[in-house]
Amino acid sequence: MDAFLSSLVSVAFHGVAYGMILYVISVGLSVTMGLMGFTNLAHGVFAMAGGYILVSSLANAVPFPIALAMSFLIVAAASVVLERLLYSRLYGAAELEQVLFTIGLIFMSVAVARLIFGTLQQPVILPDYLKGQFSLLGRDFPAYRVFLILFSSAMIAGLWFGVERTIWGAMVRAAVDNRPMAQSVGINTKRLFSITFAVGSGLAGLGGALGAEIVAIQPTYPFEQLVYFLIVVSVGGLGSLRGPFVAALLIGITDTACKYWVPQFGAFFIYVATIGLLLWRPAGLFGKRT
Repeated sequence: MDAFLSSLVSVAFHGVAYGMILYVISVGLSVTMGLMGFTNLAHGVFAMAGGYILVSSLANAVPFPIALAMSFLIVAAASVVLERLLYSRLYGAAELEQVLFTIGLIFMSVAVARLIFGTLQQPVILPDYLKGQFSLLGRDFPAYRVFLILFSSAMIAGLWFGVERTIWGAMVRAAVDNRPMAQSVGINTKRLFSITFAVGSGLAGLGGALGAEIVAIQPTYPFEQLVYFLIVVSVGGLGSLRGPFVAALLIGITDTACKYWVPQFGAFFIYVATIGLLLWRPAGLFGKRT
């Protein structure tokens, strides 16, 4: 019994840590898809870029906090350029054209990553203070996973405050609810789109950096993790903050439990549960019903 309880605590702990990373990466995709109506399958490219920025910075003796900040800022800045030069040209295009365009970006990013970093997984050189174990209630937990949960929780709280308690957040919610009405009252949706896209992409880069120790950073990252990001968004609901958070925790814990107790089934149960849930609620747990 003690062994089962110990494994249950371990699965829940590691599942929450993984779920936090999924949420930080996926929430930007949920908001931008809900706000812009753009099917951006290349969202994982920004997460991969953030991971590569982190591991490259740490390998060159850049302090960990600065490397994290660079992962957010560089990815956010690059996303503004991509949004203005490429994405904005397809806002009114059909979904098939958007899908083909973003899949093409993934192939290009995979090729560039292989050319620059090779095909092998990139090692993460953590600072000494994030190595080892952290004792809590008589149990030892990996220090870095504890940091992930605490840091991600603070960041999520800040994001929720920004969306729920600031003018920018009010404009984002207004544009998500009714874009034509938001434009009619003077909201510059073009600029709002650029800022929101940059924040969402920057969060993906930061999430990819934070999760580099959990999810391997390698050139095929955008393809391998794409389905998980889409599941978080579809199960949680487009344009929602609460929905993807619940979905990310459920998926993180379920995926960890499946890999721990029934590894031969892989992610089978996650896919089955996703199909069943979307048949029951096609708009997701907290999405708007049409």
